[in-house]
Amino acid sequence: MSAPATTHGASSPTPAGDDAGPAPIGVLPSFRYAFSSARRLRTEVLAGLVVALALIPEAISFSILAGVDPRVGLFASFTMAVTIAFTGGRPAMISAATGAIALVVAPVVRDHGMDHLVATVLLAGVFQVVLSLLGVGKLMRFIPRSVMIGFVNALAILVFAAQIPHLIGVPWLVYPMVAAGIAIMVFFPRLTTAVPAPLIAIVAITAVVLLFGWSVPNVGDQGELPSSLPALFFPDIPWTIETLRIIAPYALAAALVGLMESLMTAKLVDDITEVRSDKTREGWGQGVANIVTGVFGGMGGCAMIGQTMINVKQSGARTRLSTLLAGVLLLILVVALGDVVGLIPMAALVAVMIMVSVATLDWHSVHPRTLRLMPISETLVMVVTVAATLLTENLAIGVVLGVLTAMVLFARRVAHMTSLETVSERDTDHDGTVDVRTYRVRGELFWASSNDLVYQFDYSGDPRHVVIDLTEADIWDASTVATLDAITHKYAAKGKTVEIIGLDGASRDRLEKLSGNLGEGH
Repeated sequence: MSAPATTHGASSPTPAGDDAGPAPIGVLPSFRYAFSSARRLRTEVLAGLVVALALIPEAISFSILAGVDPRVGLFASFTMAVTIAFTGGRPAMISAATGAIALVVAPVVRDHGMDHLVATVLLAGVFQVVLSLLGVGKLMRFIPRSVMIGFVNALAILVFAAQIPHLIGVPWLVYPMVAAGIAIMVFFPRLTTAVPAPLIAIVAITAVVLLFGWSVPNVGDQGELPSSLPALFFPDIPWTIETLRIIAPYALAAALVGLMESLMTAKLVDDITEVRSDKTREGWGQGVANIVTGVFGGMGGCAMIGQTMINVKQSGARTRLSTLLAGVLLLILVVALGDVVGLIPMAALVAVMIMVSVATLDWHSVHPRTLRLMPISETLVMVVTVAATLLTENLAIGVVLGVLTAMVLFARRVAHMTSLETVSERDTDHDGTVDVRTYRVRGELFWASSNDLVYQFDYSGDPRHVVIDLTEADIWDASTVATLDAITHKYAAKGKTVEIIGLDGASRDRLEKLSGNLGEGH
């Protein structure tokens, strides 16, 4: 299967055969579009059901990771999904309780208890709203393609790795069941796409297990399912500066991690659906969803890449209705039908997630031919992103380190494009003594490329007047101006003068504004 990151033009906004036709390119599908045809409505409803089933074991696992009751994670997934369906900027994206947020807030639960956790979630939501309104979503344009590919590949590996514990120390029947589930999802779409293949796999495997009475691990073994609706929760904590000092660092970390994962996921879905989403709205929408989740005593969350891929890529959903139904059906399943849901074999859900990981991995990026053709720096950025993510089990850290690596390698590459040469010498005395020497500098001058420039002039051997021609160069920062000042001071110390020519526009303005104001000789 092709990877999401390389499917431009390969995924239509709706599955083949949709009576309503595809949503207009460049326009985000609305709730109204979900009701445009019976086929489209069925796709959205069934997609929501598949995602709801897949959310249950994930939410329970993340609850255990955070150190809270499984019901906290399940209710958080419900409130996150329902709220983001209305507030988010990316239709069909799934938000719920996630492992990344669970890792951030786990120390709060361990050291301070549930009330401090809820306060942390509420403050994290406020941080996300404020950061989004300040324009943090616009930073997405600084994430290189190689980081995005690393993000996708790391996600695929993490999703697959998360299934391994469900395949160790289990009855041998689990293995053929997983294989059967994968086979259904591979071959069933060749017969029809009217019903999502993952749903068929879950129903078929569950039916077989119940029919033959096999004893295999099921959803009920993962933790106790709730039997009542979520209720309002007001944290019983002292509202003091000391409390703020305790929860603020965790809240800010959760806000940043949640925003990064959500915006990266939104960009991934944009690539698949060929429709650009509103990143600012998605950011503050996540904040509102976390505030609502905190009000109901949830553990917080963000976009879930794996479940989003099930919804968008595996099931063909494109509207907010699938996200809304994923939350609503999740609540119905665990509260009203908890006994039935508990009977679903984990093997069926493991098969679904394995297919998600296979479909998510960018296979083209790791093909030997691609690796031979790709610049080493691009491959290194992808590897750093993947390695950092796998080592920390935190996609946000992987992305940050990947971007930093890309920045350093880019600066290094651009710095080597700067050159200096002597272009002319002019004599004015009768004995032929050179009186003026002109140097020409080419390239982009910034901190990485201009620092060594100061050592490339012959201060002792040059004549009494030196011209530095910057016609084919640009000045980008104060470091470069400081370097030019240092060069001028070195010549002045030997009784020589320097004239800088050739600059115009912003480069000239920057030099005129900063020259002489950055400190003597620096």
